[in-house]
Amino acid sequence: MGMIKEFKEFAMKGNVVDLAIGVIIGGAFGKIVSSLIDDVITPLLLKPALEAAHLTKLEELTIFGTVKYGNFLSATINFIIVAFVLFLIIQAMNAAKKKEEAAPSTPPVVSSTDKLLMEIRDSLKK
Repeated sequence: MGMIKEFKEFAMKGNVVDLAIGVIIGGAFGKIVSSLIDDVITPLLLKPALEAAHLTKLEELTIFGTVKYGNFLSATINFIIVAFVLFLIIQAMNAAKKKEEAAPSTPPVVSSTDKLLMEIRDSLKK
């Protein structure tokens, strides 16, 4: 029973749950990006090149009939979009963090002991 209890404690830690949520959201985001590439970017931007090659999908581009460089191009475009979106998210988070740090902090409350010591210091200066 000890191992089950340890596993439950491990699995319920915040970091593990956060990681699981991140992986799930990342998978869903990957599907969105793939749809963006396959259904929006490829038809709009690459349609003339695909029509010249008599193809309908980017993944169908091949060299010598066996090397599917279209898959590579599709994966590269996916990566660039995901990296750019993550860059924008991190940039926004850093900007928010800077604003939080730049906010004026309240001056520390002076304790009665410190106040008394400051009065003694001031009187010694006189």
